[in-house]
Amino acid sequence: MRQCLATQTEPVQRYLWRDGQVWVKRSVAARPRWHYWLLGLFASAVRLPALAPVPNPGGEQAVRTEARRLRELAARGLRVPPVLAELPQGFLMEHLGRPGQPTPSLAEEMNENTGDDPQKVLALFCQGLQATSRVHAVGTCLSQGFSRNLVRCPDGVIGYVDFEDDPQASLPLLQCQLRDVLCYVHSSAVYLLEAGQLEAAREPWRAWLSARPAALQAQVADSARRMRWLRRLPSDRRWGRDLQRARAAWALLEA
Repeated sequence: MRQCLATQTEPVQRYLWRDGQVWVKRSVAARPRWHYWLLGLFASAVRLPALAPVPNPGGEQAVRTEARRLRELAARGLRVPPVLAELPQGFLMEHLGRPGQPTPSLAEEMNENTGDDPQKVLALFCQGLQATSRVHAVGTCLSQGFSRNLVRCPDGVIGYVDFEDDPQASLPLLQCQLRDVLCYVHSSAVYLLEAGQLEAAREPWRAWLSARPAALQAQVADSARRMRWLRRLPSDRRWGRDLQRARAAWALLEA
């Protein structure tokens, strides 16, 4: 690992080792401050603390944070890449899949099936909801609960990746879990829209939400009310996918 860290140019790189596959993640510089300023401005505008930026310090601190979070989540029985070794400059983690077998993210799978298999997009969305609730059921949260950070292992189990920041260092657990829900819906609803499954997703979404703790249900309902202005965003694709993504997310949240 020391050798890899000394020569590796990419933040995360794959290596073959002991007839298997591993990843070395090295420290990188922190994100620009303006990135957090824009997100903070949006969170303030809609009065949603859960969307307030969680700064990623970058460097060795981010390495320590991610390795620690991976170990904590693994100890709670969640499927995350096992940490094999750690240095201040980076850490070594095991691949969640098997050599030669893909571990696609739910975002990738949903995007690939919007035209060919709309029902699969809906099924994948529901799997992501269940994967999110498994994290909350053991009393913790993700770092960035986007569909791109939920990956399918070869045995079908959904695993979790990308833990460079720790929302619980800045927010109460309930707000962190609300953040997970909002991030997941925001990153998934556009695929439901493109697959023509947004309306069909309302029933499983409502059923999933009704099974969550009352406090989280209230937070989601309040978030939907605060984001009602998103319904005024243009639906025309010429305005870009980001606007469609935000509008679709609100349409599902207010179901």
